[in-house]
Amino acid sequence: MGLKNLTKYDTAIFHWLYDLTKHRDCRSIVWLSRTGDGYLYFVIGLLLMCFEPEHGEIFLYTALMAYGLELPLYVVLKKAFKRPRPCDFLANLTAHVTPSDKFSLPSGHTAAAWLMATIIAFYYPSFALLAYTWASLIGLSRILLGVHYPTDVIAGALLGLTIAQLSLTILV
Repeated sequence: MGLKNLTKYDTAIFHWLYDLTKHRDCRSIVWLSRTGDGYLYFVIGLLLMCFEPEHGEIFLYTALMAYGLELPLYVVLKKAFKRPRPCDFLANLTAHVTPSDKFSLPSGHTAAAWLMATIIAFYYPSFALLAYTWASLIGLSRILLGVHYPTDVIAGALLGLTIAQLSLTILV
């Protein structure tokens, strides 16, 4: 499959998903998406460090290192790809939220969510299904809100997963 076909399918899937939210109240989707803004991750890490003696401290250190690696790479990738967001590129489309930056690829919310989910799954395996479901829903929310294509979300998930695995390899 060529790049042109990939873009065609990516755009078609985007429209199919985004159209589900057209002319609807998206407050719950916005709320879900905002759980991926980053503040919650820090609170989880601090709470675990303070109240969970077995893995809490190493969990926080792993997460901080992982985000320290992921964030600059995310910025470099955004600037390298310079993919316009669907809400800025596609005609007659208005996003349900204001994007945090100009470019679309990769999805930073999705990258951060998958990074956190991977670290949670490693240290607290009984929460793996919940963590990965939540991370997937954050990615889906970014499409439903009109700010990312499906391939942006897939790239974000791969970025988060990869950096988390690298960080776990270094620290464990």
